[in-house]
Amino acid sequence: MPRLVIIALLAMLFATNTPAQQSLQDWHDYIDERAATLHTQVVGWRRHFHAHPELSNREFDTAETIASFLHSLDMDVTTGVAHTGVVGVLRGGRPGPVVGLRADMDALPVPARAGLPFSPEVTSEYLGEEVPVSHACGHDSHMAMLMGVATMLAERREALPGTVKFIFQPAEEGTPPGEEGGAEMMVAEGVLTDPDVDVIFGQHIWTPAPAGQIGYRPAGTMAAADRFVITVHGKQTHGSTPWTGVDPITTAAQIVLGLNTVVSRQTELTKAAAVISVGRVRAGVRNNIIPEQAELIGTIRTLDPAMRDKIHADIRRTAEHIAASQGAEVNVDIQRGYPVTFNDPQLTDAMAPSLQRVAGDRTVRIDALTAAEDFSYFQREVPGLYFFLGAAPEDIPLEQVAPHHTPDFRINESAMQTGVRALATLTIDYMLANR
Repeated sequence: MPRLVIIALLAMLFATNTPAQQSLQDWHDYIDERAATLHTQVVGWRRHFHAHPELSNREFDTAETIASFLHSLDMDVTTGVAHTGVVGVLRGGRPGPVVGLRADMDALPVPARAGLPFSPEVTSEYLGEEVPVSHACGHDSHMAMLMGVATMLAERREALPGTVKFIFQPAEEGTPPGEEGGAEMMVAEGVLTDPDVDVIFGQHIWTPAPAGQIGYRPAGTMAAADRFVITVHGKQTHGSTPWTGVDPITTAAQIVLGLNTVVSRQTELTKAAAVISVGRVRAGVRNNIIPEQAELIGTIRTLDPAMRDKIHADIRRTAEHIAASQGAEVNVDIQRGYPVTFNDPQLTDAMAPSLQRVAGDRTVRIDALTAAEDFSYFQREVPGLYFFLGAAPEDIPLEQVAPHHTPDFRINESAMQTGVRALATLTIDYMLANR
């Protein structure tokens, strides 16, 4: 083939007006324009959910609202997934991959003290008590933003190069005692199959960051969260003669100190962070009685699966050997919770330009968080990317913004337009690159 012909073909392939690039630019323009025109409606949806919060596995009205909305977009809708979850499938008019998009639905047993016109006045039963309920973690905004994405993609379904599965997930904050639910149960019930999801994207509103900022990182992003109960069995005796018994309280105290060395002296912290915290110590009923047993309850946070297993083994060994040195016995019960929220490195690197297109220089790589998130169950099955959307209120200094899960929590609603654009852009960019 003549050299000039090769050069001409290469020029055509990489020209800015190739059909593929025209299609991508056309989608980007549409997403940006439609996100702007939808913003008022997205804010309205968010305020509706904010005013009507429901606790984990009790999202009945929320699910009904979402299902009705998805039906109105002529999607295939499945309800009752993991109790109250709702899934909508949007099949595009063109062949392509299947992209999962997830939003969590549940609220928290936290009073609302922000004083907004749409602040909730809702109570519900939680652990046998009647408690106030609010969306103190921003899940109301997650649902509203995903509804915005569903609207804009459904309006262009004939041009959509693939299928989108909209996953509205209950019980991210954890199920009531004795119940199952959340992402783990959705996966077990087949939410990522029929059609099989190729990748999944999710986001979390994040008030510690400026509004409109997008934070992400590859690999371990949020920690695995495990609970431990260490029960020390001693020998009860009178407090005036401790040598006639085995003191489980002093043994437990030594175990607490020993657990600190598991992280500081036995864990490769240059690889990933880890935390062991004892949150409750329970023992005894009277000042002059050394009791028969003491109990330690705490949490373990890890960002690496192999490190997670090692720390569990180290905790058992430390507690057992310290107890034995004191003549006591010990039971160590470690209950595995949410896995590490692990952003697939290859997918994250491939999609980083999409996030940068949306947020520009407000796109930042962040440090890992020791909070936990059950989006991790989806990521154990398919490659996933989970990122954070800054939403700090404008009228409060950043260092004074109320944390998530607190009564004064509130968001900057302007950030939701960025969130809608981000999820829609990730979806389209991935589809067009993987047809």
